[in-house]
Amino acid sequence: MRAIIKLLAALLIAAVSLVTYWCNTQENEFTGEKQHVDMTVEQEIALGLQAAPEMAQQYGGLHSDQAAAARVKEVGQRLVRQTKAGKTPYDFDFHLLADEQTVNAFALPGGQVFITAGLLNRLESEAQLAGVLGHEIGHVVARHSAEQLAKAKLTQGLTGAAAIATYDPDNPASRSGAVVAAMVGKLMNMRYGRQDELESDRLSVRLTGEAGYDPRAMIEVMRILEQASGGASGPEFTQTHPNPGNRVTEIERAIQQEYPDGLPEGLQH
Repeated sequence: MRAIIKLLAALLIAAVSLVTYWCNTQENEFTGEKQHVDMTVEQEIALGLQAAPEMAQQYGGLHSDQAAAARVKEVGQRLVRQTKAGKTPYDFDFHLLADEQTVNAFALPGGQVFITAGLLNRLESEAQLAGVLGHEIGHVVARHSAEQLAKAKLTQGLTGAAAIATYDPDNPASRSGAVVAAMVGKLMNMRYGRQDELESDRLSVRLTGEAGYDPRAMIEVMRILEQASGGASGPEFTQTHPNPGNRVTEIERAIQQEYPDGLPEGLQH
C-alpha cells in the first residue's frame, strides 16, 4: 500500500511539473521562437539588477580603469543602438570586471553584461570585443536565463518525483536511484546550455554585422578562448559551453546564412 501511495504521489508531482512547463509558452519577438518561460521581462530585469552586485564581487568588483570600462560600454551600446536589440524592452548596461586572471564574459537576465579584464586583455580588436558582447546580448534577447529557470524547475520536479518513487527507507541502497535521477537532470540542463551558446554565437554574427563590425572576428575569439583553455577543457559532453573549436564551424555557417552573397565592404575588423 505504501508503494502505491508513493507512486501516485510521484506521478502527481511529475504531471504538475510537466503541465506547468508546457503551458507557460511565450513567443520571443526577437527570435520568433516559442519558448517555455514562467517569468515576465520585468521580472528578468529585476532579477538581473538584484544579482549584478554580488556577481561583480565574485570577480573582484568593477575595474578601476575608467578608460577601458568606457570602451566596453561604448562598444556594447553601439551594438544595442544599431540593431534590433535596442528595440527590445531590456535596459542594457556593460561592465568591466577587475579579475585579470579569469577569461570570461556573461550576461544576467534583463541586460546586465559583464566581461573580465582577463578576457578583454586577450582580445586584439574592437570587432572581437563586439563579438563577445554581441554573444552576451544574444543570451539576453533570446531569454536563455528565463528558459533555463523554467527547465530547472521542470527537472527539479521530475527528479523529485523519481526520488519519491524509488526511495525505500528500509533499503539505503535505493538512494542511488535519486542520485542517478539528479545526474540525468543535470546533464539535460547542460545540453540545453550548449544549444543556447550556439544560438548566441549565431545572434552575435547578426548583431555585429548590423552594427558595422566584421562577424569573422568571432572566429578569432574562439581561437583566443581555445588558447586560454590550454587544450585541457575535457570532453564537450560534460561541459556547459561547447568546445571553441567546434563552435567555429557553427559561426562560419551562420556567416554564410546571413551573407550568402558575401560580407559587405567597410566592416570594422
